[in-house]
Amino acid sequence: MSALFEPITLREVTIPNRVWMPPMCQYSAEPEGPLTGAPLDWHLAHYGARATGGTGLIIVEATAVSPEGRISPYDLGLWNDTQVEAFRRITGFLTTQGAVPGIQLGHGGRKSSTERPWKGGAPIGPQAPGWQALAPSAVPFDERHPVPTEMTMDQIREIIGQFAAAAGRALAAGFEIAEIHGAHGYLINEFLSPHSNRRTDAYGGSYENRTRFALEVVDAVREVWPESKPLFFRISATDWLQDGGWTTEDTVRFARDLHAHGVDLLDVSTGGNASGVTIPVRPGYQVPFAARVKTETPLPVAAVGLITEAEQAEKIVTNGEADAVLLGRELLRNPSWARHAARELGGEVTVPNQYLRSV
Repeated sequence: MSALFEPITLREVTIPNRVWMPPMCQYSAEPEGPLTGAPLDWHLAHYGARATGGTGLIIVEATAVSPEGRISPYDLGLWNDTQVEAFRRITGFLTTQGAVPGIQLGHGGRKSSTERPWKGGAPIGPQAPGWQALAPSAVPFDERHPVPTEMTMDQIREIIGQFAAAAGRALAAGFEIAEIHGAHGYLINEFLSPHSNRRTDAYGGSYENRTRFALEVVDAVREVWPESKPLFFRISATDWLQDGGWTTEDTVRFARDLHAHGVDLLDVSTGGNASGVTIPVRPGYQVPFAARVKTETPLPVAAVGLITEAEQAEKIVTNGEADAVLLGRELLRNPSWARHAARELGGEVTVPNQYLRSV
């Protein structure tokens, strides 16, 4: 059998194959009103199509743990019961199609309160429908972004509690896997990197201090997330800075810490925390970072980054560079990528009865 289409079991959850969908914001939720942050028909159709296409794990886009944690006013959230009920419709459908439903929980930090990408993605600022962004330090992401408010100790504790509360709601909503968003320049990533974290208290300075917030979030989520269910962490393995940033060596060290705190898989991406950097984008350009974590730590990993071809994905898993692959833009282009890849590689995926004539 194709390695890409072998099941994988993490804790007590079995994912039917290694073709996974990463979190990709849709910016399609209501920005205000009773359904603020709740998934709508677009989200059901969007995620449902990838499930019927044979994707083994679907990780729902970055879902904010508070209204102020949204990247944009149009993001999903899990801070109330209305949102829980709306998510149940999605998790129920994904499960009936054989896919495992996962969700990414996050806080946008200094990159919060922005417009949708197709509207330019510019910061909205504190005026409605935006808000004042929070961050580890009063350091803006770039010259376009306003200066964020440096978080107090009380705000740090509050947001840790919001992550735990959101995880509890994710469980109630029917998700089998939770992922903590520690990548791409959002709040947790901002704490990790000395490029964005200039604090001089217990949450800044040394490696141990800069990783403290992330590990406290992990511990808080792990307390409410059942022992039987896996917890993932998404990381930017490098800031792509020559100096003064988060490095690959930091990622390897941190992966060992995450494993000790009950994380079951590292979702390895890069970048997003420093503006104006040069990133050598090419097919599979982020895979070596995942491979290094897999080689040097006990933590399973998933690889991302311009993985588009079936044979390419198969080699990544077969060669032991990663335990699974996450296909972003390729799954946007082709919701049935997994079915097509299975046909090419001799693997098997569940096909809805309504689509059997296409086999």
